[in-house]
Amino acid sequence: MAYDLTINDRTHSVPSAWLGESLLYVLRERLGMPGSKNACDQGECGSCSVQLDGQLVCSCCVLAADAADGDIRTVEGVASGSGRRDGAPEGELSDVQQAFLDEGAVQCGFCIPGLIVSVHDLLDRVPDADELTVREAISGNLCRCTGYGRILEAVATVQSRRAGGGGS
Repeated sequence: MAYDLTINDRTHSVPSAWLGESLLYVLRERLGMPGSKNACDQGECGSCSVQLDGQLVCSCCVLAADAADGDIRTVEGVASGSGRRDGAPEGELSDVQQAFLDEGAVQCGFCIPGLIVSVHDLLDRVPDADELTVREAISGNLCRCTGYGRILEAVATVQSRRAGGGGS
């Protein structure tokens, strides 16, 4: 079977597909979008988080064929320029990605794509989220390197910069 997926505002054909393939598998293996990571394959770690029709989902738990009529935004899409809310030109890091770098929130990098998508999702919905709300929003993303302190600092930096405070 063949179907099309709309990913980061572009249509991608998925030819000769098996209907049981996860969205994560199709993104990484069939379409060459390695940003979303495969860690647990059970929706427990958040490394494969993407937005599907504006909802944060674990792409390892979604059948790709079920997403054929949906709008998918991956970590590659937050830096692509299309649909970005932070106004940065295409090809530049998003403000969330830049803050993660600035605050040292990137360690091994395995959980970072899912965290970036999750933080974008949160701040697009709740720009002034307090720390408890941020912690709840990223609670589905497991990180074994940072202890979350620097991640929380990165979120606060984005909030400050978006509010005109500049951040660190």
